Amino acid sequence: MASLPFSATCSYSTFIGFDYRARNPNLFFIRNSSSTFPGRNFFIKCVASDQKQDLKEAQVNEEASLDTFVPDAASVASSIKYHAEFTPAFSPDSFELPKAFYATAESARDSLIINWNATYEYYEKTNVKQAYYVSMEYLQGRALLNAIGNLELTGAYAEALKKLGHNLEDVAREEPDAALGNGGLGRLASCFLDSLATLNYPAWGYGLRYKYGLFKQHITKDGQEEVAEDWLEMGNPWEIVRNDVSYPVKFYGEVITGPDGCKQWVGGENVMAMAYDVPIPGYKTKTTINLRLWSTKVSPEAFDLRAFNAGDHAKAYSAMKNAEKICYILYPGDESLEGKTLRLKQQYTLCSASLQDIIARYEKRSGESVNWEIFPDKVAVQMNDTHPTLCIPELIRILIDVKGLSWEQAWNITQRTVAYTNHTVLPEALEKWSLELMEELLPRHVEIIRLIDEELIQTIIAEYGAEDLDLLQEKLKQMRILDNIELPESVAELFAESEKISAVDSIDEEEDDVSDEETEPDDENEQLEEQDMEKKTEVASIELDRKLPKMVRMANLCVAAGYAVNGVAEIHSEIVKDEVFNEFYKLWPEKFQNKTNGVTPRRWIRFCNPDLSKIITKWTGSEDWVVNTEKLMILRKFADNEDLQSVWREAKRRNKVKVASFLREKTGYIVNPDAMFDVQVKRIHEYKRQLLNIMGIVYRYKKMKEMSPEERKAGFVPRVCIFGGKAFATYIQAKRIVKFITDVGATVNHDPEIGDLLKVVFVPDYNVSVAEMLIPGSELSQHISTAGMEASGTSNMKFAMNGCILIGTLDGANVEIRQEVGEDNFFLFGAKAHEINGLRNERAEGKFVPDPRFEEVKAYVRSGVFGPYNYEELMGSLEGNEGYGRADYFLVGKDFPSYIECQEKVDEAYRDQKRWTKMSILNTAGSYKFSSDRTIHEYARDIWRIDPVVLP
Repeated sequence: MASLPFSATCSYSTFIGFDYRARNPNLFFIRNSSSTFPGRNFFIKCVASDQKQDLKEAQVNEEASLDTFVPDAASVASSIKYHAEFTPAFSPDSFELPKAFYATAESARDSLIINWNATYEYYEKTNVKQAYYVSMEYLQGRALLNAIGNLELTGAYAEALKKLGHNLEDVAREEPDAALGNGGLGRLASCFLDSLATLNYPAWGYGLRYKYGLFKQHITKDGQEEVAEDWLEMGNPWEIVRNDVSYPVKFYGEVITGPDGCKQWVGGENVMAMAYDVPIPGYKTKTTINLRLWSTKVSPEAFDLRAFNAGDHAKAYSAMKNAEKICYILYPGDESLEGKTLRLKQQYTLCSASLQDIIARYEKRSGESVNWEIFPDKVAVQMNDTHPTLCIPELIRILIDVKGLSWEQAWNITQRTVAYTNHTVLPEALEKWSLELMEELLPRHVEIIRLIDEELIQTIIAEYGAEDLDLLQEKLKQMRILDNIELPESVAELFAESEKISAVDSIDEEEDDVSDEETEPDDENEQLEEQDMEKKTEVASIELDRKLPKMVRMANLCVAAGYAVNGVAEIHSEIVKDEVFNEFYKLWPEKFQNKTNGVTPRRWIRFCNPDLSKIITKWTGSEDWVVNTEKLMILRKFADNEDLQSVWREAKRRNKVKVASFLREKTGYIVNPDAMFDVQVKRIHEYKRQLLNIMGIVYRYKKMKEMSPEERKAGFVPRVCIFGGKAFATYIQAKRIVKFITDVGATVNHDPEIGDLLKVVFVPDYNVSVAEMLIPGSELSQHISTAGMEASGTSNMKFAMNGCILIGTLDGANVEIRQEVGEDNFFLFGAKAHEINGLRNERAEGKFVPDPRFEEVKAYVRSGVFGPYNYEELMGSLEGNEGYGRADYFLVGKDFPSYIECQEKVDEAYRDQKRWTKMSILNTAGSYKFSSDRTIHEYARDIWRIDPVVLP
């Protein structure tokens, strides 16, 4: 078999000062391609179960290069059979679908490993600058079809599996989705990795290997229930554990100063971060980059055998469980102190292990002479949202405490190395951590953060001066990293000096005004002057609220330390500059950029929608559109062509039939594929307004019930309304929305009067694979967030690419999508972003008058027509003018009239299928801009400053 890649390792002593000796790191076993091929011959020829198999065409000469060997169906079949026998995870007496999947995946991985090794051998040899993408989430989806598609081996694998008695699609469905993410943040990260590899950019991804994911969602009569994901129960055939790559991660302890004045972080709790590598292949290129995931453990010595034998089993393995649980689940509940602590441990583990690995690789490439000043010329670290913020103090800690650099050097290097992507304007998502918790868990990092805060304060003072102390205090209150915390001593002294000068000048002016005839001041006047002087020379500081906790503002830390800050859609980036970080933008306008998100056209059209892909290829003249989506614009000139419209509709209906079959399998509901498929699939959150959608459906249902059968049929287009998404386990209101949707569905779907005119289906456990099924068959997709609250969204791009028409607000990437597909091909409704604050103020002042139709729907829900569940809390959130959980903060009631009127326009357009099909074609044509390839080119050019590296 082909040898496995082998990456740099680091001992405890390298980064924290333990006594273990570092092993010599080697990046890869393979040093030339010829060493791979005897292994390739072996696994093709040694198939014990079928010695009669003719392998002549599969033989590869030892001197053949990687470029000349293209596996055919026979060699692929032999490879699969080899892994079924010699890499067994199942009993040898059968070749059922689960076994077929694992053997097929391991076979495909062999091909990936060859390119994987070659890629990093070449990067090491050329010592190019690399980008390192650090993210808490990667929502990858299934990997098999993507891997063999990128390798251009889909046909060979399909034929090979057919010979072995299986269908490729059936085998691919056996693969569980990798449970490494939750929503758009993780899916974006995975799209970016695909584009990085396809475009030949040198890059790595870093994340955590969550054993149980976020959760698996079950839908019951009580709504959403959560159980642990089981995606790793039978192992992950794509990952390779690097037993030689592990790094120490420390928590708690204390900071001491050595005799040489250097800081040392000692004591505390230590865990090891172990590396698991996953290959990420590019499309039609040998470039295969790496996603490195960290898992946590402690050494076996931590198992207390004495306690175990004494019967105290919990004590015996407590250290092991404490280490392992760091990577148990994504986003553990953080309402308790234990939950907050675990989340912070997760974030630091990701940052510490990744930074140590990046530095180890930089040192290895540098050889004996390591020049830290050029570190930013070789390394760019991209923090995907605020979760990896601790990369900043961790990089500084390593450079100062371990590598011996000065504060000035370390701070300068860090400011040229790290960049930050903001993904939200929601205050609760702009992370803040308790200073008390962070001081206990990461004492050295708090010292470093205090120094960064002081640097920021000095920069603010240099910009605005200390003359107007009220202005300065306001700037510091908004911009400081440390919130509700005393000013640093050096800054307080500066303020005090400024106040003294101001006080003396004031007194001198008063004395100059005294006439020559005045006598010396009496005792009373002198005492008043002294009190005035004392008052003016008090240390100026920001007023602290002793009732509020002291916090560390992670987003402010990112902006202060990062050399680039970007939003993810044009409107979002403007909000970031004008509202979220306005003071920082005034200080450093050159830092702020926009990088509108994108999605990979490989997974999101080419592989998930083969019928549409064939049509696009035929009408654009080639498959170039898969890597150059600007070719999709060619479709615009054919939008009215009847032949194209005919095959377009046929492809859409075939996909709808697949969706109908899928819905029946997953939910038991039978839907009509000739109805309009109306879809909203995304994380359940109040600002995404699934509640607005379901309230609109209730209105539609109520109006249907008031009509005769003839009126219903004439008045409404048949619809299948499909929902999907997870509500966070502790987000009660979101879970109420899920329950409400399923209750409405249970009532509507069993109403014989309504029949196929309206169906409401909630798809459980929404993930990438479900999206790949639903999106190609969707006709209307809802992106209806409160304007100004969605940073970008990426599902809107996927739907548009697949010829689905959007209904939405002017929010996130909707704005740019509407510009590209054409205003007539997007159903727009709702308030604009700049109007939102004014509308909320009007509500608070009692000026909002709800639409009678909205009041009618709320009353209908309260009537109990959808079952006995008490929806008072949910309906109550849409009422009142103020108060927590009240006053309709997300403007569902305000936008409701506009929304239902817009839905009437949707019905009207759908009745004219020629018009609808043209709109669908123009949506695909206009989606060209929203490829993650375009986004990655912009990151590479404007932020990371890296160039493509094509393997020879």
